[in-house]
Amino acid sequence: MRHSDARFSGWQGVCLVAITYVYFLIFAQFAFLQRLASLGIADTELKAVMAAMACGGILFSLLTPRLKLWPSPNLRLGFGLGASGAAALLTLLPLGTAAAMAVAMLIGAGLGLLTVALVTHLLQFTGNRNPLFRVGLGTGIGYLFCNFPPLFTASPQTQATVAALLCLAGIFVVLQKTPQPVAETVMQGPRPASSFLRTLACFAALVWLDSAAFYIIQNTPALKAGTWQGSIHLWANGLLHFAAALISAWLLLRRRGLWLVLTAAFVALGGACLLLLDPQRALLASVFYPIGVSLYSVALVAYPSLIAPAASAAERGRQAGWIYAIAGWCGSAMGIGMGQNLGHVPPAFVLGAGAVVLLPVFFTVLRQRMRELALTTVVLLAAFSLDRILIAVKATPRSSQVERGRQMYISEGCINCHSQYVRPNSPDVLMWGPVESVQELRLQRPPLIGNRRQGPDLAEVGGRRSPLWLKAHFYNPPVVSGASIMPSYAFLFGDERGNDLVAYLNTLHSAGVAEHQLAERTWHPSPSSVAEANAGEGQRLVQRYCTTCHSATGHTRLTWQASFKRLPPDLSVGPFLYLPPSGPDAVRMDRLAQIVKFGIPGTDMPGHEYLPDNQIASISLRLSQLIAQPVRTQE
Repeated sequence: MRHSDARFSGWQGVCLVAITYVYFLIFAQFAFLQRLASLGIADTELKAVMAAMACGGILFSLLTPRLKLWPSPNLRLGFGLGASGAAALLTLLPLGTAAAMAVAMLIGAGLGLLTVALVTHLLQFTGNRNPLFRVGLGTGIGYLFCNFPPLFTASPQTQATVAALLCLAGIFVVLQKTPQPVAETVMQGPRPASSFLRTLACFAALVWLDSAAFYIIQNTPALKAGTWQGSIHLWANGLLHFAAALISAWLLLRRRGLWLVLTAAFVALGGACLLLLDPQRALLASVFYPIGVSLYSVALVAYPSLIAPAASAAERGRQAGWIYAIAGWCGSAMGIGMGQNLGHVPPAFVLGAGAVVLLPVFFTVLRQRMRELALTTVVLLAAFSLDRILIAVKATPRSSQVERGRQMYISEGCINCHSQYVRPNSPDVLMWGPVESVQELRLQRPPLIGNRRQGPDLAEVGGRRSPLWLKAHFYNPPVVSGASIMPSYAFLFGDERGNDLVAYLNTLHSAGVAEHQLAERTWHPSPSSVAEANAGEGQRLVQRYCTTCHSATGHTRLTWQASFKRLPPDLSVGPFLYLPPSGPDAVRMDRLAQIVKFGIPGTDMPGHEYLPDNQIASISLRLSQLIAQPVRTQE
């Protein structure tokens, strides 16, 4: 084959490697999870969806080399890209849990088919001239593009659309005329089968470390703020990824370069995991983490396609399937599980992963070059010493649930829509509660007074809303709170972040709340609003604000019925508690209006403080009719 043909084919290999990495990183790891959160899929349902993705990925990673259909490499890649792009577009639809599981399995299947087919026949698209450099260039470009701030911070819908368009571009690339198949020979001489098993174990350890560190950073506000929040951090991460990918490709060209790359990747990733034990060292960890990831990511493509001891393309495909099934999908799942359950990577595990990665290097050097044994020993001792030093450093005490919830309030931008300041000598005092002194406000670090009020003030929310109401509202604000424009934050309850935020909000109340409740009991709707009350308008408002809890088929009632302190009464059957059993109608109407306006302290019944008097009076009139009807029936 002529060199000009190899150069021509090289750009296709670079594009396909970059597209595959962008799809996996920006869509499968980010956009899809965020989309599931916006659909209210969390907790057990979320785990089922992600398990379906893993099953699809593992199944097609192992089946692709054995499929008799689509014998053409271009056709296999086209189907893999098409399935992946279709899955990205399907996430734009309003999915239920079952549909989300089906889409997740399609994502995993598409990625399994795409990755294994790509590495099996990669030389056809990179050419024989400098294929390792092209793998490194494609990997670096993929990671750099993923860290492009407008894309990284875009909505899940935008990221899914970009992923689908990239898959379409990938199909265009594979349909282009390619040179005749090249001689698909490996880059290094044959090795015993045990070499493949050792390499597989090394990749599994590195993916495990990578996934655990990624999950911990992404779900810890203090660490996330110090690593990849803000354009400067994102550009720095992208450039580090790009540079490390090129360095990895250069190292792989050297004899025994694979083990040097894997060793360097472990030192960087293991060091990042140990540094993440202390949030004060998050910035340093943010340097080591992208370097380690890109170092092994290049090898993860280059090894099964160019370096592994395989006699044929079919054998390369089978080895690639095992690597991506075990190291890729299983290693990633185990790392995420460690992040979820422990919240950190134990130093002992880092040491164990080091043994898996570094011992093969030790024995290889021992057999071949005694001169290098000293250098390897120094590396091992340095890594062990670093581990001991970090363990000796007293760990920063884990913050309390309330402190973590306050950090979550800040990191999720709640201050952009909610204030925490009851304005003195204003209607705020009646609606939201007692006024905090300036001295109390100054004690906050940082103060969260807020300069906007798209939603209610939260300075006294802990005395006005129960923890259950807050949680239900985070899951589905428009249903729980009428015409709320607040988006769903159900994704926060995929781990402890949601409960932390609820715990923090539950502390927002002052000592003057009891005095304020006395003021609420003396409030009455204006006489003009009572005179103009309209039962028809009241029915519309009841339907909007009340029936979600006070109807046997209400969404909030059915969803959270096992969690209520006392199940809300069904307004269609009455009678309503907390009302005087007898007395003048005006007194009962006043009590109804107070309950509608301010809720019932100590229960899950919220107030509707923001509603004007005429709407409160109309709701009270309609409720009085609903309550009276069943009472008369019983009599």
